[in-house]
Amino acid sequence: MRLIVAMTGATGAIYGIRLLEVLKEKGLETHLILSRWAEETIKMETSWTVEAVRKLAAAFYCEDDLGAALASGSFRHQGMIIVPCSMKTLASIAHGLAINLISRAADVTLKEGRKLILVPRETPLNAIHLENMLRLARLGAVILPPMPAFYHHPRSLQDLVDHLIGRILDQLDIEHGLYQRWPGAALAREEKS
Repeated sequence: MRLIVAMTGATGAIYGIRLLEVLKEKGLETHLILSRWAEETIKMETSWTVEAVRKLAAAFYCEDDLGAALASGSFRHQGMIIVPCSMKTLASIAHGLAINLISRAADVTLKEGRKLILVPRETPLNAIHLENMLRLARLGAVILPPMPAFYHHPRSLQDLVDHLIGRILDQLDIEHGLYQRWPGAALAREEKS
């Protein structure tokens, strides 16, 4: 399986990093695009170096490389994930503005009918954000905001991050054991008592 992973400058760099770690552990081929602001966010929010994040992927591309293979529909892949996804990137995709390799690769992913997963990071959301997400959802993109769940009784920040990564993997039909699935209300009550 070949996947494109893009990271923008929105907060939540750890989501993109953890996704890359898990995909590498599973032996999947990843092609990484980092925006300039994603690189800054990695430095500000994590103990990771940009170089170490790049090494998690099979291939790395700069956001300005519009001549990259990823910019063409002939580059075959099974999905693209933008995590975290800034509202600027989301808006540029929603309106067909291929301003950099991230938005161009996303545009091509939609054009070719492939899975596009966006993990938007902003709160609160204004009407423009919501309309752009609705537009993309209607075009077939999966809008997967990083909203924590608590039914699996997370004990750490890592548990919350892994839950989101598991939900992304679910969208791609990739098996994982990153979180305990919802057992159903009856079983959840039994486990509690």
